[in-house]
Amino acid sequence: MADLERLLQKHRHRAERLLIAVEGIYSMDGDYPDLPSLVHLKKRYGAWLLIDEAHALGVVGQRGLGIAEHFGIDPREADIWMGTLSKSLAACGGYVAGEKALIENLRYLAPGFLYSVGMSPPVAAAAQAALDLLKAEPERVATLQARGAYFFDRIRALGLDTRSSAGIAIIPVIFGSSLHAVRLSSELLRRGVHVQPIIYPAVPEKQARLRFFLSSTHSQADIDITLDALRACL
Repeated sequence: MADLERLLQKHRHRAERLLIAVEGIYSMDGDYPDLPSLVHLKKRYGAWLLIDEAHALGVVGQRGLGIAEHFGIDPREADIWMGTLSKSLAACGGYVAGEKALIENLRYLAPGFLYSVGMSPPVAAAAQAALDLLKAEPERVATLQARGAYFFDRIRALGLDTRSSAGIAIIPVIFGSSLHAVRLSSELLRRGVHVQPIIYPAVPEKQARLRFFLSSTHSQADIDITLDALRACL
């Protein structure tokens, strides 16, 4: 936040409009930003705030409604919310939410929308059904968060580097060497555990990692099996 404010102080006067863009949960490190501080800064410097909830919807907050729910902040404090329907909502496509003038502008002028066809009814229905299920069964979110905390604590107990992950659904284990990460992924797959290696250029050089994704359907036994396999591989 201090670095962001330094940039705002340096550049705000140069632009008529300025946009701060962040993610609800960051896809590579599994951490999340300080939303109250972001809201404070965007008001102080007259900026717009965009939050990409691609990995946060269905994951963060008591009911999985994202980072605004997590911090207890009115979503209208941010200007633009966007995300995908292809992760927690198990469909395809995405969304942008904001005030009417913004949405009307995007609807008629955004090239990616203007020259694309509408979402097919089955895809829209699948996303709506998943959203209805998320609202009706908040215990799914509680289970996911509990599984994430269980895995995160035990990974840390092994002395592995999880960087700044919050330990909710995305838990990276940093190994540095791309070759090491790829070999570990292959060996874990041989033992029945599917986890992808993330290597340069997706992450900076020497920050290669295994990125573990957890869901509410993973059992504690699944996690224990994964931990045993990881210990054996290491």
